[in-house]
Amino acid sequence: MTASSRRRAPAGLCLALAALGAQAEPMNFDAAWQRMQTGSDKLAAARSAVESKQLQGRGFKGLGGPTVSLTGAAYAYNANLTVNLDAVNQRLLQLDQRLPIPLQNLPIPLPVPQFPSRYTFNHHDTGNTSSVSAVWPIYAGGVSDAVRGFVTAQTSEAQADADQAGHELTTLLVQRYFGAQLAARAAALREAALQTIEQHDAAAQKMLDAGVISKLERLQARSALEEARRNAQKARDDAELSAVALTRTVKADERVSPTSPLFVLTQPVEPLQHFVEAALARHPGLAKVAAKKAEAEQLHAGQEALRRPQVFAFGQRELKSTNADWVAGVGVRWTLWDAIDRNALEASSLKQVEQAERIGAQARSDIALLVEKNWRALDQARRQYLAMQPGIALADEVLRLRVAGLREGTSTTLDLIDARVNLAKVQTERAQAAHDYAVALANLLESCGLSEEFSNYMARADVKVE
Repeated sequence: MTASSRRRAPAGLCLALAALGAQAEPMNFDAAWQRMQTGSDKLAAARSAVESKQLQGRGFKGLGGPTVSLTGAAYAYNANLTVNLDAVNQRLLQLDQRLPIPLQNLPIPLPVPQFPSRYTFNHHDTGNTSSVSAVWPIYAGGVSDAVRGFVTAQTSEAQADADQAGHELTTLLVQRYFGAQLAARAAALREAALQTIEQHDAAAQKMLDAGVISKLERLQARSALEEARRNAQKARDDAELSAVALTRTVKADERVSPTSPLFVLTQPVEPLQHFVEAALARHPGLAKVAAKKAEAEQLHAGQEALRRPQVFAFGQRELKSTNADWVAGVGVRWTLWDAIDRNALEASSLKQVEQAERIGAQARSDIALLVEKNWRALDQARRQYLAMQPGIALADEVLRLRVAGLREGTSTTLDLIDARVNLAKVQTERAQAAHDYAVALANLLESCGLSEEFSNYMARADVKVE
């Protein structure tokens, strides 16, 4: 391989990158994040849950206020009433005996009038009625406030779930966006290495024909070429799959080509305590636990409210212009005893509050540990990337020496191919380290509830793997 062919390698890499990005929509990370925010079904479902709870809270806002209802009815009836008249007949006989002259003793005797022993009355009619009534709970022991507080806590829980979904999707986007970037770069490096090895293979054939190298060396060069082709094809397939995954994540109509490069901040990020404090203040998991505790407290308040008396005003009036019937008053209801064990329910609700408190304490401990783990993983990825820098320079120098050695007869074609493959391998590993850094940063920010800050850290990066 000549020095001029070695200088053409970067051009081959550029051509390979251009081929991989053909017929694709260029998209930077911020644009991909915005597309995901508007197109994600998971986020849309979480937002719908929040809006549902907000509307539910709006619906319960007037709970405990007056209720006015209008009642109307049209009716028809048929009524039968059977009356026993034996007692009346007996009474008539008694009255006849008390008369000065009984009716039977008159000059013209008169029979004592008698009614049938039973008589059935029948009445039927049609009509209609209408009335307006109102009930106003004056005091309900705090049930209305407990219900509204419970719905508010459920809204907070739904919001925490939505925030968590947003952080998780941001991390997923980072994995797929920079995963596609890494796969495209790896494919381009493999393609560029394949082009170089093809040149070496052609040169090896000429050298065999000239008797400069042995047939064994020629076969070794051919074997290296076949392996390079297999690696390049696999890298192209991986890049295609990664591009499809990214395209579906951002709901794009055509394949997306990521344009934001892999990056690394060579200086450490903020101290661990900064992220721990942010996590304890902003992590959606803690917000959800707090909402669960608030729900348990409101359930307890509702149980206590049911023990108190209820005072209400009521009124009803017929809807007609004259002689309307009406009623109004104030009522009190106090349940002295029922079949439900209120003491057991109160103890149960208090245990739910205690459970939420215990879960919250455990969650704070777990989140602090998770933040520390992710913070250390990020710093390890940073140091790993920096440690690879000398390896790049070394692999590049080995390739240069192999080129010179082949020209001077001290190196074989296989040595040159191995050096070229090793350089592509080291460059791919360095890109992998940058990818690992980006994913570690996303994991750290997610564990702190700061995923929206990812772009700011990306802008601060002093190393970009172009």
